[in-house]
Amino acid sequence: MEDFFKYLTAGEEDQHWGLYLNVTGAYTSPPNQPYPPIRHPSGYYFNWSSGRVLQEYQINYITKGNGVLETENGEFSLLEGSVFLIKPGVWHRYRPNQALGWQEHYIGFNGEMARKLFQHPIFAGKQSVLHIGVHEEIIDTYYKVFDLVQEEQPGFQQIASGLIVKMLGYLISFEKQKEFTGKRIAGIIEDARFRIRQNVDQELDMTLMAREYNIGYSYFRKMFKNYTGMAPHKYHLELKIMRAKELLLVTDKSVKEISYELGFQTIHYFSRLFKNKVGKSPTEFRR
Repeated sequence: MEDFFKYLTAGEEDQHWGLYLNVTGAYTSPPNQPYPPIRHPSGYYFNWSSGRVLQEYQINYITKGNGVLETENGEFSLLEGSVFLIKPGVWHRYRPNQALGWQEHYIGFNGEMARKLFQHPIFAGKQSVLHIGVHEEIIDTYYKVFDLVQEEQPGFQQIASGLIVKMLGYLISFEKQKEFTGKRIAGIIEDARFRIRQNVDQELDMTLMAREYNIGYSYFRKMFKNYTGMAPHKYHLELKIMRAKELLLVTDKSVKEISYELGFQTIHYFSRLFKNKVGKSPTEFRR
C-alpha cells in the first residue's frame, strides 16, 4: 500500500475504555535513502545518534527487507516477518539495511488495558523482537485499523482497540506454535486432549497416559502446559467442573449423583473443589 500515517486524538471516553490508539501508519523505505525520512511524523521523528523514548506502546511489523533495532537491552536483528515491540520509557533506535530498505507497518497505543496485556510473559521480558514470519492475519489487522482511522466514525477507537488486542493474541499464538510446529508432541497433546474430554467422568492416570505415548511424564506435563496453558491434571479437573455446572443447571440430579457421575470419590471432596474453583458451593450455584 502507499505510505500512510495518522495521528489520533483520544477523548476522555476513549481513555476510560482502557486501550486507545495514538498513531498508525505504513512506510516503505527505499534503498540508500536517509531513515527516518524528514516527513516522518514530527512527534515520532528521531535520528540514529540520539535515538528516542516514547510514552506509548508500539507494534512495528517488517514485511519486506531487514534492519536492526537497538534498545537499552541490546541489539536485535530485524528480518522480513519480524515484529518489534516498543514500550513506554524505553530508549530505542532502529533502521533498515541501507542497501535493501524495508517496508514497515506500525501502530502506537496506550491505556490501562495495554499495560496489563504487556505483562504477558511473551511481551514482558527484555526480548523486543518476535520473528513470526509474514502472516496475512497480521497485515489484514493493520489494514483494518488504517481503514478505521481514515474514516474516524464514532466509536472507531473502541473497534480499533479490539483489533489491537486481536493482534497481540495472534502474536502470542504464533510464538507458542513455534515450539510445536512439525513435532510429534503436538499430535500427542491433541490426542491426549481428546481422550481427556471423552473420559471427563473417569479417573485418569496421566503418568500412565504419558507412558502409552512412549514419553516421560515430566516432558508430557511440560509440553501439555505450554500447549494448553495448564497441566493435564488441572485440564481434566477444569473439564469436570464445567460438566458439573452444566449438570447442576440443566438436570434435577442431586449433588451426590453428580459427584459420583463425574468420578469424584466423595461428595465432600467434590463440594470443596467446586467451591474453591467457582466461589460457591454446588447447591448455592444451582440456586
